[in-house]
Amino acid sequence: MRAGKRNELANSVVLAALLAGCLPAHAGWFNKNQPVPDWGMQAYKTKTPDYARDSAAVILYDEYVETIDGNGRAVEREREAIRILKPQGRENTCAVSYDDSEKVNYFRAWTIAADEKQYQAQDTDFVEHGDTEIPIMLSTRKTKVVHSPAVDVGATLICESEEQMRPYMQEMTWHVQEGIPVVFQALEVDLPPGRPHAESWHRHDPVKAVEVAPNHWRWEIHDTPALNLRDIPSAPAWPALAARMSVQWGQAAIDGRDNQWRAIGQWVTDLEANRPDPSPEITARVSQLIAGAPDFYTRLQRITESIQNDIRYFIVERGIGGYQANHAADIFRNRYGDCKDKATLLISMLQVAGIKANYMAVDDERGVVDPESPSIYGNHMIAAIELPADLNDARLHAVAKASDGKRYLIFDPTNEHTPVGNLPYYEQGSFGILAAGSASQILQLPVLSPETNDTVRTGSFTLAADGTLTGAVDSSHSGPNGADLRWIIKHTDEKERREYWETHIAHDLPGVVLNSFQFVQASALNKPLEFHYKLTAGQYAHSAGPLLLVRPRVLGSFAMPFDDKPRSFPIDLSATGHWHDSYDIVLPEGFVVDETPDPIDLDVEFASYKSSITAKENKLHYERDFVVRQVEIPALKAEAFRKLQSTILMDEKGTAVLKKAGTAGL
Repeated sequence: MRAGKRNELANSVVLAALLAGCLPAHAGWFNKNQPVPDWGMQAYKTKTPDYARDSAAVILYDEYVETIDGNGRAVEREREAIRILKPQGRENTCAVSYDDSEKVNYFRAWTIAADEKQYQAQDTDFVEHGDTEIPIMLSTRKTKVVHSPAVDVGATLICESEEQMRPYMQEMTWHVQEGIPVVFQALEVDLPPGRPHAESWHRHDPVKAVEVAPNHWRWEIHDTPALNLRDIPSAPAWPALAARMSVQWGQAAIDGRDNQWRAIGQWVTDLEANRPDPSPEITARVSQLIAGAPDFYTRLQRITESIQNDIRYFIVERGIGGYQANHAADIFRNRYGDCKDKATLLISMLQVAGIKANYMAVDDERGVVDPESPSIYGNHMIAAIELPADLNDARLHAVAKASDGKRYLIFDPTNEHTPVGNLPYYEQGSFGILAAGSASQILQLPVLSPETNDTVRTGSFTLAADGTLTGAVDSSHSGPNGADLRWIIKHTDEKERREYWETHIAHDLPGVVLNSFQFVQASALNKPLEFHYKLTAGQYAHSAGPLLLVRPRVLGSFAMPFDDKPRSFPIDLSATGHWHDSYDIVLPEGFVVDETPDPIDLDVEFASYKSSITAKENKLHYERDFVVRQVEIPALKAEAFRKLQSTILMDEKGTAVLKKAGTAGL
């Protein structure tokens, strides 16, 4: 495995190739003084294709062979050759990731330098890293990374490894697209006689497998371009766009996508069976929480907020613990757990309250779980709460309907700041695996209406003749907008908050000083969070002879990055929502408004933007309203997106002209 590839659910955070705190290598993994193998020499002879010459590095050869035993356990061999083309390409190296349920049989590496000298990596060239990238995590997973000698521009790194994989995982995700080009790659799956397999492709045309031996299948792909999103504005998440293939040889190795999703959901259901069983302590706590609750929503709110407030997010992973939750009784007693633990305790507590809920496996980046590509690939667990057929509550927005007509409220108990009934913006519109036994299925998470993510901001300012602006701002935030602010409040102290907001506001008001600020948040998450602050900004207005030029839009920017290049990828709008600004600026004594920008009223289906500037007596009034109705739009709407963003940008930069009363303007 090349360092930098994305792993699966149990290890979704990938280690960088050069972390500090290395551990000694294991003896027996490395065979000293072996020549470069024949396959490596053949890969080395591959010419660097013209399409790769601007890349930092290129993968010349990458081959996986999965050998499956009678119990479904795989032994994986990988052979890889990487050529370094630029100095920054040296960070591309080879790595093997494993935990205590896996075994690395061997890991070897060689370098053929630019001058054709050959070097073999020795024990001291291999370093081992723990899963230290997440500070709130204890994990047995480790990654072995090789830093082979003489890896410089023009060198070719050749690696070979063999690993006995996890016994409970009967699926392999083949990442066929990387951040650098791949000249040739192949996957072989060698199955026992009669054992079936199923494959699915994500953002890649299916490649027909060749049966190279009885029930031994091989796929080959040539000339895969790099996926580089650095210069593509407003792009979806990288893993959502990168091509991959998943191959199943377990219970999901059956015909039909729906059947495969059902089998995967059944696997999750079986894996978590009895984990949510409530203990007497859980039963007593739920009885206390819901006592006197007048309706379904109140019972739900009290239980969900209890988990959000009382159960600390912390990950402890060992072997199958990367997939399987702890028992609800242990989670409740220890007062901590990861995403699947929080979902487990929620399901348990709701069960006591007479409310049925199921696990839902998702990814925390929209577009990664693909309904056309059945797989366990993902990194997060949430809950789907079954709603009574006759319940209609306007406070429950995040509702999805299953194929059998049942309605589920989708809720993420790991997000401590989003109230039940709402849904984090990054999960809206994505897909999840509803783990409901024989009723398991792939289900699209809802995209909520703009009113569920609302920000209203008002400002009253006074402008001095020297251009200094002083004033007060009051804002109200609900939904995901409010959740983001609650997160900042929880994880920062007052000094950090002041520095953060002064830096944030300085994008619009350089040199701004916060004279005071205050957050007001209700204890209930479904109530808006308020933010009040006073500020002073020098040189806000600029002189142009006898005139003053002032920007009516004092604070806040809704413009998203865009360009004029042809577009092939979807455009990620991040979140639906409604944002409203209203600002009054008292003019300096003796000045009146001479000119203002024209009003704007634009609707492009997926969003709308309105603004107006008026003058009355000694005040300049600015008002605008921005509504986003979708979280992602197809590339064919790029022109409308550009029109929207350029309109917003023009409005935000618009300038009003002030003149002395009784004088001629421009």
